[in-house]
Amino acid sequence: MTTNHHKVPTSICLFRLSAIGDATHMVPVVKTLQYHFPKAQVTWVIGKIEHKLLQGLAGVEFVTFDKAAGWQGIKQLRQKLNDQKFDVLLQMQLSFRANLVSRFIKAKRRIGFDKTRGKEGHGLAINERIPYLKDCHVLDGFMQFTEYLGCEKRIMDWHIPVSEQDDKFAHNLIKPNQKNIVISPCSSHDLRNWSVTRYSQLADWLVATYGARVILTAGPSAKEQNFVAEIEKASHYEVTNIAGKDTLKQLLCLLKQADLVISPDSGPLHMAGSVGTPVVGLLAASNYHRSGSYQFPELTVDKYPEACMKFFNKTVEQVKWGTKTEFPGAMDLISVNDVKEKIEMFFTKHK
Repeated sequence: MTTNHHKVPTSICLFRLSAIGDATHMVPVVKTLQYHFPKAQVTWVIGKIEHKLLQGLAGVEFVTFDKAAGWQGIKQLRQKLNDQKFDVLLQMQLSFRANLVSRFIKAKRRIGFDKTRGKEGHGLAINERIPYLKDCHVLDGFMQFTEYLGCEKRIMDWHIPVSEQDDKFAHNLIKPNQKNIVISPCSSHDLRNWSVTRYSQLADWLVATYGARVILTAGPSAKEQNFVAEIEKASHYEVTNIAGKDTLKQLLCLLKQADLVISPDSGPLHMAGSVGTPVVGLLAASNYHRSGSYQFPELTVDKYPEACMKFFNKTVEQVKWGTKTEFPGAMDLISVNDVKEKIEMFFTKHK
């Protein structure tokens, strides 16, 4: 097998540091490369936090980068990779920091995004580009790298290894005779978050209507834990708050065992889809066709068109692909009834 008239690679370095959702999308990329190039060593330069979810992925050598460490982190990464040279580097992150850091990686072929998507010095870190693909989902953009290397078949295998203890942690939270619904309310950006009031109203409705066990989850930061605590306090029915009490792998197990997940544009949204659990996505600040659930787009509450009109006075077709509407009030365009309709539709279909 050849790759654009090049020899079959024996070493491939993937450069994608973050975020959690994007790291989840990378798993099928890894599986596809391993299927087509079974003898190639795959190395993945990944963020320290993201590695906590992906560690143990079969056949992958991880090199972690601590973004919070600044220049010291860059120095440490250079030391880790100083003696390695790769046949191929897939530079799959567009930030200035990523483009700067990836330049220290030695590789014959340095493949990155097309000029339309490339930004912040991306062209200085690469010597080849994948072709432009109009209006694509983030995952499809990632899979382009495998296709550029000559991979004709996509291996859409999302399996991330977890331990028996991780699985048991989740199992102990699940009530077998109830609908177990996970609400993961926090995005990495505050302006992508729905309000405490609406989350609590939705949680009350889920308990009153379905007798559901509602489990609230979030990251370990004080900010996220306080947000979830406010939802719990505002709810009239009992909810289970495990914010900050689980690891990423334990969360993955919980999402897999849940009946339904509700989340804004966030890592858990994509983690849920990767384990086959239906997820109601709450999106108004970004286009779900680009960054929403890949597996369950039909369950997305999509208010992005309304947000584009409200903040730009333009239709979705008139704004540049990838434009965010991260403004105060954007997520308020999503009503509690909008979310109820998606949930009712799902449970009516899956009685």
